[in-house]
Amino acid sequence: MKANVLESNSVKKAEIIKVKDNQSFSYSDDIAVEEPLEIRITYGTKEQKQSKNISVTMRTPGHDEELAAGFLFTEGIISGEQQISKVAHHQAECSRNQENIIIAELIDDFIPQLMKTDRNFYTTSSCGVCGKGSIESIRTVSPFNSTYKENCILSLETLYQLSDKLRSFQSNFSTTGGIHASGMFDLSGNLLALREDVGRHNALDKLIGHALFTQQLPLKDKILVLSGRASFELIQKAAMAGISVVVAIGAPSSLAVDLAKEFDITLLGFLRDNRFNIYHSGSNFKIDNLL
Repeated sequence: MKANVLESNSVKKAEIIKVKDNQSFSYSDDIAVEEPLEIRITYGTKEQKQSKNISVTMRTPGHDEELAAGFLFTEGIISGEQQISKVAHHQAECSRNQENIIIAELIDDFIPQLMKTDRNFYTTSSCGVCGKGSIESIRTVSPFNSTYKENCILSLETLYQLSDKLRSFQSNFSTTGGIHASGMFDLSGNLLALREDVGRHNALDKLIGHALFTQQLPLKDKILVLSGRASFELIQKAAMAGISVVVAIGAPSSLAVDLAKEFDITLLGFLRDNRFNIYHSGSNFKIDNLL
């Protein structure tokens, strides 16, 4: 398949000096672009609309519409794609500001869930001292809490190939070395979609936004592969999207493990070089040929 990669403005050239041993030389390097994105929503009746700034997140430009939609969904502000009328960049006088402000226009008479969740829409790794407030919010807001989980049976061969497959489609990582990725695979190990960003939470929001727009949610029979570590926030977003299996190339945090257990999400970590750790095996998960 052809991976969905970021636009050309996600990478820029920088003139640097490389040092190796006792030698130095000039070099033109590729670096990942990081810029703020302000997410706004407009909502209300057809006659009376109001606007609200929801979040400012540092992201790599590209797939901003999916990022905004995915963020609104994973934060519980909306519960489905049908509640969004339009998502577009703000038509500002300054072209640069226009690219860094995006507005999601919600359908007439829909009232978003702005005050019922205590996460306050900050893109942080946890909420409060223990993250319990966020766990309660997911249980209350997620539309997929009671969704039946299909059996996920994977072979060891399929699992061991996931990290290399993800890396092979990470065009911007191979260029810059500074981009995170979230990949969506089927149970046969086929890559269905991939999104990259300097922020690991943004990469996942873009991926979930893609699934939202293409009406694939819940992702109960898909595998989420993370290019780095698995934080509480990423497992939280996976739970909101109904994902049953999360595989991380890096380590999970303690809160990520706790949340995976809370929502019966299979969580694997340190997947590389034909090895991985099982931090939680969901009730619907099985690995063939595992002794």
